Amino acid sequence: MPDDLIERLDRILPQTQCRQCGFDGCRPYAEAMARGEAAIDRCPPGGDAGAHALARVLDVPPRPYDRNRGRHHVVPPVALIVEADCIGCTKCIQACPVDAIIGASKLMHTVIEPLCTGCELCVPACPVDCIVMTAPADPGPSAPPHR
Repeated sequence: MPDDLIERLDRILPQTQCRQCGFDGCRPYAEAMARGEAAIDRCPPGGDAGAHALARVLDVPPRPYDRNRGRHHVVPPVALIVEADCIGCTKCIQACPVDAIIGASKLMHTVIEPLCTGCELCVPACPVDCIVMTAPADPGPSAPPHR
């Protein structure tokens, strides 16, 4: 299986690691498509545009994403670490597939909200249950363009 094909497919995928496609993340889904074991329509976050882009790369007929598979236009929740309860074990850092959690051993950790994809893989990794999924913070009104 050519690595460059896997890389091209993986770059098209949204890297949410949401597992709505039935695979453990975007890379395993890309690998399955490259092997011909998965269809192009399994990624709700990628939507129809993503499915069509995957079809172009694989030179197969385009089709919309499978709407029975999951959420598309839903804003995913983000992880929030309850600081008072965090023991600094680093298990959440190890579980995060997008490096959205920072901290050091035996110190409190925090989530970099813009990087969090809402995959929830950090939640079961936490031995003290100090991670909750919340709605993303409202960025407020956008600033005027910088000139």
